[in-house]
Amino acid sequence: MPQKAEAGPLRAGRSKRASPTGSGARYLAAPMPMRYVLFQRDYCHLCDQALAVMAEARAPDFDSQWVDDDDALEARYGTRVPVLRDGEDGRELDWPFDADAVRRFFVAS
Repeated sequence: MPQKAEAGPLRAGRSKRASPTGSGARYLAAPMPMRYVLFQRDYCHLCDQALAVMAEARAPDFDSQWVDDDDALEARYGTRVPVLRDGEDGRELDWPFDADAVRRFFVAS
């Protein structure tokens, strides 16, 4: 039975997979951050409502960023959450918003 080659250690933020040419493993770049981010906090009923509105609006994929443990985010978004942000142009949509407002936000992108 042939022996398997030992895989080397993975670098943080990278994954290892076989190359399509069969020349061994290669390292892939860490995934790019999502364009859209919903800033929220733990145990926030408004944030839960915002997630439901985003689902109703059929929002594209987005990241959730919690402001609770980050002093800079807490200072910027602490009393405003939930806030939807477009990372490309910096626009922000503050709560309260409805599905129509979310759709308009994405169409304007």
